[in-house]
Amino acid sequence: MKKLAAWGVFFVVAGWAASVLAVPAHRSLTYHGGDSGPVIFQGKTHRQGCSECHRAGIFPVMRQGSETITMKKIDEGAQCGACHNGQQAFSSEGNCTRCHQTGEKR
Repeated sequence: MKKLAAWGVFFVVAGWAASVLAVPAHRSLTYHGGDSGPVIFQGKTHRQGCSECHRAGIFPVMRQGSETITMKKIDEGAQCGACHNGQQAFSSEGNCTRCHQTGEKR
């Protein structure tokens, strides 16, 4: 019985930990990024909780590929631009290679 309870606690804690971070620090998501090259969303640099970005007006659905990310939307302050505005995080304007990987080693 104690073993079963211990496993129950483990799964509750593991589920909670997974829901706290949008992408765990050891993981990353890669988006195609169009002609500018792929964008790698790294968990180690995006440590906020899921609800910080997954809400109305930013990324309402928590599934990669559910929304088309565009520079037009970002420049208008939506999607990534909600944070990457030069105040909360570096501005997307003029900083293309900070997100778009061009194949060059940095």
